[in-house]
Amino acid sequence: MIGLGRWACSVNTMFYSGDVDFEIFDNNGKYGFKLNVPDVNVPDVTVKSVEEDDDTITATIETGVFPGKDITLVVTLDDDTFDGYVKVPMFGKIKLKNGRKIS
Repeated sequence: MIGLGRWACSVNTMFYSGDVDFEIFDNNGKYGFKLNVPDVNVPDVTVKSVEEDDDTITATIETGVFPGKDITLVVTLDDDTFDGYVKVPMFGKIKLKNGRKIS
């Protein structure tokens, strides 16, 4: 498993602009993800699949907010930094800026 730990980045959308953080953790041998957005009630997500390709993680998740629609998270790790994006139904591709490990 790659990328375990807490990470932070900046996002800029018409509905939210600021820093977010997320945790990538070992959930009994499977990847787990937990997202924290200040002052936003983040819905529970179910991890459908995770693929590793060298230093890149591609996760497909779902949530009750977008029933029947997948959300895709792609992050490419480089030691304590990352580049990536999240593709959300109705919002499109959201760039994750200034990605960094916080613990």
